[in-house]
Amino acid sequence: MRRLAAVVLTGVALVSGCATEENPSDPLQLAATLEPARPASAPPQEAVPEGRVLPLGRVTAVAAAGGRVAVALADPPAVALYPAEAVGDPVVVPLPGPAERLVTVGDAVEAVVPAGAVVTVRPDGTTSQRAVDGAPVDVARVGDRTLVAQRDLRQVSVDGHVVRGISSPDRLVAVGGAAVVLDRPRSAVFDLDPTADGPGAGLRAGEGATNAVADRFGRVFVVDTRGGELMAFSTGPLIMRLRYPVPGAPYGMAYDERRDLLWVTLTERNEVVAFDVAGAEPVERHRYAAVRQPDSVAVDPGSGRVFVASGDGAGMQVIG
Repeated sequence: MRRLAAVVLTGVALVSGCATEENPSDPLQLAATLEPARPASAPPQEAVPEGRVLPLGRVTAVAAAGGRVAVALADPPAVALYPAEAVGDPVVVPLPGPAERLVTVGDAVEAVVPAGAVVTVRPDGTTSQRAVDGAPVDVARVGDRTLVAQRDLRQVSVDGHVVRGISSPDRLVAVGGAAVVLDRPRSAVFDLDPTADGPGAGLRAGEGATNAVADRFGRVFVVDTRGGELMAFSTGPLIMRLRYPVPGAPYGMAYDERRDLLWVTLTERNEVVAFDVAGAEPVERHRYAAVRQPDSVAVDPGSGRVFVASGDGAGMQVIG
């Protein structure tokens, strides 16, 4: 296995975010045809998953908020709200389409539905919905601003203001008074000032980055699913600080702020692993057998209980 490599860059690639397949001269684009990385197809499940498993259909996302764990179900599209212990019958809230993301906002979660809506689901099961065109795929809060990534329109909306010129805004991560945008097809991250008209500096993020989270120190962690790596970036300016090998097609991510644990699912191995990221380099603390196709993971901030959800109907695993 490769050893950890700490990388400090003195500069970043200043490129336009709107380069496409027709513009392979983009320094962040390695091939003429762009193909976003996806979770690896999991092998047959052999080890018994840690903890207990709730039988569920295909899950597209999971999040913990307000003393509940929210599970986005694909068929029929809905959010199931379980108590934080994940026992008893859930409150089921229908959605206008399958949710790509569940984002924690205070005690509520926001279900981001690419079919054209962002649905706020509160702990008691009440909802409010706003229509969003252009295939919304993620939301984030930066101060009092709400950012919505619209993949088909190649833009991020910020309370009526539009940040254009982003080839594929697939994930948004709030960091202080700004944000970082992950572009999956180009496996790149970009600074984003919510008041600007376009994205800022950009950096490559491995061979096939898929997901990102921020920690309490202001770092943005990114998993490279194709390359089998965990990367860390600082912002203002955008600098890659860390590359760490994580074999097994890392994909789902969740950060436990109270314990400084970064949970990552390994879809090629049907495992979930936790790294202590409080120091200069990750230190593995836990590794468990997971449900088959562990595409999603969430952590209850109070108890530290971990929820790992299967993307092919093998259920949701509860650890702790």
